[in-house]
Parts: sequence; C-alpha cells; structure tokens
Amino acid sequence: QVQLVESGGGLVQAGGSLRLSCAASGRTFSNYAVGWFRQAPGKEREFVAAIKRSGGYIYYGDPAKGRFTISTDIGKNTVYLQMNSLKPEDTAVYYCAASPIIFNDKNYVQYWGQGTQVTVSS
Repeated sequence: QVQLVESGGGLVQAGGSLRLSCAASGRTFSNYAVGWFRQAPGKEREFVAAIKRSGGYIYYGDPAKGRFTISTDIGKNTVYLQMNSLKPEDTAVYYCAASPIIFNDKNYVQYWGQGTQVTVSS
C-alpha cells in the first residue's frame, strides 16, 4: 500500500510560480513511478508529469512542457512539481499518483492522493 499526501497548492497570479509536493509513505518509493494529474471543473482528469527514478524515466504531458518540472527527493520520499509561468487555464485540482510502472494515462495509476487546489488569477 502507498499513501500519497499533496501540499503546496494555493492562489497565484498569472505568470507566477508554485511548487507542489507529494509525500509518499508505504512501499519502497524508489521502485514506484510517481506523478501528477490535474482536473478542472467539468473536464477529464489530465496527465501532467511522472517520474520513475529506477530506469530514469520522466514523462511530461502537454500542459507541462516548457513550464513545469518534476523532481524527486528519495531521502524524503517526496516528489515535487515546480510550476512556472502559470496561466488561468492551469487552474485545477492537482492529484498525486503512483504506480509500479511509469505512466502517462490515468488507467495505469494504482494509487491517488486527495488532491490540492491550484487557482491562477488573471
């Protein structure tokens, strides 16, 4: 079992930055892929980024390319999502996700966090 707890969401102006954190506990974190999805009201849950240290895999979804960076601190069992140049369309609930295999699709996710709200004002 893997437990995921997100933090770092909040309200930011367009052009600003936020760093989300996902603290994982349970099974060996380094053997899991951990990443982020987001879901805006009335929209499908959308892939943002994922990382798996074993194998050196990093995937980014279209919303993240060029603006967001995913990273890990194995010692802290934490994955970070650094989000820069935020836009109002980035407003969503951001969910941490984990799976034994690297993923870019929610159907491959085994564990979900509760989500953290990110709101970007114009």
